[in-house]
Amino acid sequence: MAGGAGRNAARAIDALRRGWAVRLAADDGAIRLMAIEGADAVTLAAFDPDGKADILISAARAETLKLANQLAAADPERPVQIERMPWIDADVATSIADPVLDLSSPLKGPFRARPLVSPHAAQAALRLARLAGILPAYFVSEPDGEAEVEASADDIAAYDDAIHLAIATRARLPVSASETAEIVAFRSPDEPREHVALIVGKRDASPPVVRLHSECLTGDALGSLKCDCGPQLHEALHRIADAPWGILLYLRQEGRGIGLVNKLRAYAMQDQGFDTVDANVRLGFAIDARDFSVAARMLDLLNVGTVRLLTNNPNKVAGLEAARIKVAERLPIILPANPHNERYLATKRDRTGHQL
Repeated sequence: MAGGAGRNAARAIDALRRGWAVRLAADDGAIRLMAIEGADAVTLAAFDPDGKADILISAARAETLKLANQLAAADPERPVQIERMPWIDADVATSIADPVLDLSSPLKGPFRARPLVSPHAAQAALRLARLAGILPAYFVSEPDGEAEVEASADDIAAYDDAIHLAIATRARLPVSASETAEIVAFRSPDEPREHVALIVGKRDASPPVVRLHSECLTGDALGSLKCDCGPQLHEALHRIADAPWGILLYLRQEGRGIGLVNKLRAYAMQDQGFDTVDANVRLGFAIDARDFSVAARMLDLLNVGTVRLLTNNPNKVAGLEAARIKVAERLPIILPANPHNERYLATKRDRTGHQL
């Protein structure tokens, strides 16, 4: 990835999160975008003074609104453009974007889909929203007009936090599982997330026991009973401490890569009866949006090429091996369920292939 491409995508991500307009170009044309989630009355009026900007959403969300069939909805990358009608104001647009509001603000329509002028640009826009951790839903207009940032579909396709990841610093960090642990911080110039590795034990020629742990504020810090993340984190640290040596990779990929706010939206949808898979899809995200090449890059920077991986998730094994990190052994991590996470664990087993 060229540095310029990474910076263009990073600037576009920042702009969307701030509620600014972005111009996005592809081989089939260009569009101008403003994230519905980030828009306010002032910025929206500047972006769309005539109130005619259409709505761009994912096919999964459009299926709920009866605008896409289930086959199309199965592809979370597919965009659908809704024609802007006079009665679709900012509040209605917010309800279109956020399925959490469906029960409190039922959408009656009718909504009308229209052909995409630049399908490749629209598809890149949905990808960009997911990278930004915001709902994949936009006000969209012709490319003319002011935009804070310009980016291309190629910039977004090339955006990869792992490529430019580098060690920023390291220090001794005594923890309850090991008083001799060392923490290593990793940073990329292309985006703000900083990943860390905790190295436990004295390095030798044996493959380390490695745990890839995705950040979970609610589970790791607050003791949430809705998932098993906190107990898995602490169990992994003790399993690593019992080995000759090992590494915990703490990845800043909250909510399986959809971000904290969207994870909480998924929680709200679970309260409405959806399981974790259906909640993610209805929000317009992939079932699992994490990028394990980041972990592979961290291991590479630590000069580790072979690991004993502590996981129930076969996708982590595949992700590391695809990035040329050899998994010599998969070590399961089995913990008891509780009444609040029984369904969550069953969904991981039955719908995402976790070997519990």
